[in-house]
Amino acid sequence: MKVETMIKKEIEDLPEEIQTEILDYVMFLKQKKIFEKKETALLSEDVLKRDWLLPEEDEAWKEL
Repeated sequence: MKVETMIKKEIEDLPEEIQTEILDYVMFLKQKKIFEKKETALLSEDVLKRDWLLPEEDEAWKEL
């Protein structure tokens, strides 16, 4: 049985107020994942900028 099917079956048996809590938690997990991706991109930007803004890099890419 697929995990998705198992989750649906378990949730169907729960009272609506608990289903609402589960929905809140799922939405939290989605937002957390989005935040983590954005945070990683922002943190890596400074590191990459140090290398990309070197005169040597400009020289290497000037022909493109």
